[in-house]
Amino acid sequence: MNTKIKVSKISSDVLIKEITYILSAVLMMAALSRITIPLQPIPVTGQTLGVLLTGILLGRKRAFATMVTYIAMGVIGFPVFAHGAFGLATLIGPTGGYLLGFIPAAYIMGYFADKGWYAKPLSAIVGIVLGTTMIFGFGIIWLANFTGWDIVINAGLIPFLPGALFKGLIVLGAIPILRK
Repeated sequence: MNTKIKVSKISSDVLIKEITYILSAVLMMAALSRITIPLQPIPVTGQTLGVLLTGILLGRKRAFATMVTYIAMGVIGFPVFAHGAFGLATLIGPTGGYLLGFIPAAYIMGYFADKGWYAKPLSAIVGIVLGTTMIFGFGIIWLANFTGWDIVINAGLIPFLPGALFKGLIVLGAIPILRK
C-alpha cells in the first residue's frame, strides 16, 4: 500500500509574516501586563485588553497561537506576566486560570472576527462579552481552589467588572479603526 502524505509548502515570506504577527501580539501582551492595579489575590492588568485585541486583529488561528506562545514564554522564563512574573509557579498559582482562559477567549474573539461579527455593534458587544466571560470563567474556577467557593466571586470577579467594562468599551471604540 503506497500512501502519500500531502505536505503543503509554506514560503519563507509567509512564515516570517506569520511569526511576526504572533510575536508582535506577544510583545503587546507583555507590555499590557505591566499595566497593573495590585489587588489580592489577582491584580487588575491590561492583559485582558490584549487578549480581546489579539482576537479581533489576528483571527482565531493566529490569536490561538499567540496566547499559547505567550503562556509558553512566561512558563519558560520570560517575564511576560503581570508585574514581570514568569515561571510555572505563576501558571499554577491563583492567576493561572485567567492566564489559561486567554487561549479560548482569544480563539473565540478571533473566530468572531473571521466571521465578520465586529462589523456590527451588537454582535461586536456579544463577542467582547463572550471573550471576557471565557477569561473570567476559567479564572474563577481555578481561583476557587485557592480562595474557596464562598468568596471566589468577591475575590475574582466583582473587583474586575469595572475594568472589564472599561476595556470592553476601549475595544468597541477601537473596532472601526482596527477594521481599516
